[in-house]
Amino acid sequence: MFFIPSTPFLDSAFDVATLLFISALIVLSLLSISFIFNLCLKSRTALHLRHFNSLWTVRFLLVIFIIFWSLNELLRIPTLRRTYLYPFLSVLASFEEPQFCKIHVALSLGLFEPAFLVTLLFLVDASIERKTPNVSWAIAFVLATCLPMLLVQVLFLFFHPFHKLHLPLPEIFVRNYVVQKVEYGSSMVSCTYPLLNTIMFAAFGGAYSMWFLFSCWRVLSLVINKGLRLRIYTLAATVLVPLPLQIILMGMTVLWKPDHPAFTALSFAAFLSTLICAAVGQGILVIKPIADSLAAGEDRCRLIRKRKPAEGVQIIVSAD
Repeated sequence: MFFIPSTPFLDSAFDVATLLFISALIVLSLLSISFIFNLCLKSRTALHLRHFNSLWTVRFLLVIFIIFWSLNELLRIPTLRRTYLYPFLSVLASFEEPQFCKIHVALSLGLFEPAFLVTLLFLVDASIERKTPNVSWAIAFVLATCLPMLLVQVLFLFFHPFHKLHLPLPEIFVRNYVVQKVEYGSSMVSCTYPLLNTIMFAAFGGAYSMWFLFSCWRVLSLVINKGLRLRIYTLAATVLVPLPLQIILMGMTVLWKPDHPAFTALSFAAFLSTLICAAVGQGILVIKPIADSLAAGEDRCRLIRKRKPAEGVQIIVSAD
């Protein structure tokens, strides 16, 4: 391995960048929610928007999962955990701090990220369906797809089945945190990605990528509009490239300890790849379609206003 001297500034810079990106994603998510509710309000009076508005719950679910994923990423930052989280949970002893790392990995790789990815897939599939899918079916589909992954992640993180079966694994397969010594003799817990949990997520990612690729191919085979085709290509690129990249980067982090700059850089790159996927997914499947529908509705209203005076003139002329 190449030796790169560790500097506190490097770690703090990545932490600050993580906070900024999470804040930007949350702002984008709130913007998406405002678009969704704006569409809901206008669809009450505009008949042409009601069909498009039928999937507002699924879009809202997508945004909520992305927000939860963003907030869950804050658990990876030790300074934030100690400064803002622990004062509200003072009943917890210091030795229980590693539990937050397990919770972070379980929720991130087992629930929130798979959930928003599956919701993206559902919206892509629903775009070519003749009948609008039932919202209850959408929620059941997302939960049925994600719950097995969550259970697997929880099983390997909290119950250690291989250890109970007397099948010891190398530390990198099960290590989810590292205790580091910092200034003044105090310690700091840094979260890591266990290789075993990364492998489980990689299995999900491989199956998901094939399904998503097939769904995009189905959509492209039916879409003629160049603008829509460009959106599908962009969405496919921002899902099918960052997802494998994230898995590879998470797998590579086991080669270094959290106090090494390479670990920090790889973890940040893995986080950034997921964030790009979430941000572009919102833009293409939530904000842009709603904006286009609202703009089309305004154009339709203008056209109706222009036609009404003309129709009135025709009636007067025919009456004469």
